[in-house]
Amino acid sequence: MNLLERLPYEWRLGWRYTRAGRASRRNGFISFISAASMLGIALGVAALIIVLSVMNGFQKDVLGRMLSVIPHIEIFTPDGQALPDPALTLAEVRQNPQVAGAAPFIGEQGLLVRGEEMKGASIRGIDPEQETQVTDVAAQLKAEGVLQRLEPGRFHIILGRDLARMLGVVEGDALTLLAPGGQMTPVGVTPRMKQMTVAGVFDSGHHIYDSTLALIHMDDARRIFQLEGPTGVRARLHDMHQAPQVTQQLAATLTGRLLLLDWPRQNSTWYAAVQIEKRMMAIILALIVAVAAFNLVSTLVMTVQDKRADIAILRTLGASPRSVMAIFIVQGAVVGVIGTLAGLLLGLGIAANIDVIVPALEQLLGFHFIPKDVYMISELPSDPQAGDIVPICLFSLLMSFVVTLYPSWRASRVNPAEALRYE
Repeated sequence: MNLLERLPYEWRLGWRYTRAGRASRRNGFISFISAASMLGIALGVAALIIVLSVMNGFQKDVLGRMLSVIPHIEIFTPDGQALPDPALTLAEVRQNPQVAGAAPFIGEQGLLVRGEEMKGASIRGIDPEQETQVTDVAAQLKAEGVLQRLEPGRFHIILGRDLARMLGVVEGDALTLLAPGGQMTPVGVTPRMKQMTVAGVFDSGHHIYDSTLALIHMDDARRIFQLEGPTGVRARLHDMHQAPQVTQQLAATLTGRLLLLDWPRQNSTWYAAVQIEKRMMAIILALIVAVAAFNLVSTLVMTVQDKRADIAILRTLGASPRSVMAIFIVQGAVVGVIGTLAGLLLGLGIAANIDVIVPALEQLLGFHFIPKDVYMISELPSDPQAGDIVPICLFSLLMSFVVTLYPSWRASRVNPAEALRYE
């Protein structure tokens, strides 16, 4: 005796009605609608998994590029002036077990001038020896031998790739840095200017930072902007997702009146926009699954109409209305389970191999889905997450079960006498 024969007869009949071969003997159109419903559920589930995986990949990729330039936590004074005791603040930050590294910095705005070209920039004064503890870009520049060129007193500057291109400069060229404020002279206020030498160019892969950020030595920044010391401390954590919790811990332990800013709050607008977009895409694509699941209603209604005689015979043999209802619930549930599993396998298969599938389609169709000069990436990233996949599958199974209730209830209300009257 196999496993199917050990199941209750409601399960066996429901499975028998689902199989295309048996159903096609009486009504092949019912089998076609059932297969179409199954295919619709599979495609809807697969589409949801693929789209959300790609959106997760975009978010992870962009976030990784952002955090290669910015720290997980920044600590600075409310007025933007130098820290009262930088050494003490650094020591207190490093005492937290979640902190992997910390470094002082000076953050100011300036104007870079090269000939007739003039661009505003975020000037970041750093300590080359400590900056590698908090950003990947600094570590990359050190490995390339560029960061070591930031020596105090030489007034070297490292520019983002896009910023250097907009100014039309390359390594070794000179440009002028205009600092805010000015100096009083007999002829009035004159802006503070300093000639800088381009020591190198960095490429973080994020347009905002590549087009606005410039790095100089912290001692040079202190002299140019006339500060007494670093204006803040940047910290990197072992787990970036713990940034809000660590920020609260540091706020309670740091000495003095300081402001703390973690990366989720620093990029709250972008982060919220991505989450809203992802949520809306999930809702829109879930409608595909819902429409496919509601096709089951048509399938079961036609099956009930086709099996009225069978239902009447079962009722005369002693089957209860609940048993009849269970037969058609099983039929709809089987379609939903098979469609969901097929969609899960299809979606995961495409999401896991999207880096191979997309280039093949681009070569076949002759155009690029994502131009590198527009999006700064040449391939679709993908990051399937269980937190997305499990709710998708549960939603599909739930919808498949819910839509079977009404047709199954109608089947249980069939009157045996009327059903057999014209048989």
